[in-house]
Amino acid sequence: MSKHIDKADLKIEGAQEVMTITDFALKYKLTSDEQLRLTKLFGMFATKQELLMNARIKSRIRH
Repeated sequence: MSKHIDKADLKIEGAQEVMTITDFALKYKLTSDEQLRLTKLFGMFATKQELLMNARIKSRIRH
């Protein structure tokens, strides 16, 4: 069983946030193909930094 741990309570330096690929895809509105690609690359979990560096996120800026 897991429980929530507040990052402020951690005394470990360099701890990184781990996310599920599904949550990341919902948050950044990724296509199902991109979600599948990230799942094949990382499995079910990855750090937020890894996901941001490897995801193909469409620009939200309008021209």
